[in-house]
Amino acid sequence: MLDAQSVKTSTSVPAAGQGIDAGKKIVGRKRNIVTDTLGLLLAVLVTAASVQDSAAGARLLDQVAADHPGTRKAWGDGGYRQHLVEHAATLGIDMEITARTPGTRGFTPIPKRWAVERTYGWLMLHRRLARDYETLPTRSEAMINLAIIDLVARRLTGENTISWRDPTPQTKQ
Repeated sequence: MLDAQSVKTSTSVPAAGQGIDAGKKIVGRKRNIVTDTLGLLLAVLVTAASVQDSAAGARLLDQVAADHPGTRKAWGDGGYRQHLVEHAATLGIDMEITARTPGTRGFTPIPKRWAVERTYGWLMLHRRLARDYETLPTRSEAMINLAIIDLVARRLTGENTISWRDPTPQTKQ
């Protein structure tokens, strides 16, 4: 599944690395990710927010086709255009654009695409990813990869993070 998220940047990010997402009216960067059906990260690309989803999507699909040659199906939202579907077909990937049901109001999860939205939710649990603080887009991509590595490692080991919500204090023994 492909999706893009626009995030605001801090003052340390150079103006050349930022852009304006006209649809969401956000000055910053855009995080483009591809996940599997479980929501685990396959590819990430951080660009200026002004970069169109289809342009970033083509680069992501090229990366996924090279790194994961078994990929045969992809889903994207309405931000991805027909030429991206054609580009995916040249790579041997059947891309389907999923859209909201006409007439629906408010938030409704779109079938097949809720997994990528859940991945963005997991990423937002990491304070450093709530806003883009990195000066270079490649560092932002590295921080996203580190967040996913942390998530997977915690799931494999069964370790939970200590939370301020935890009512029982931790004592040394």
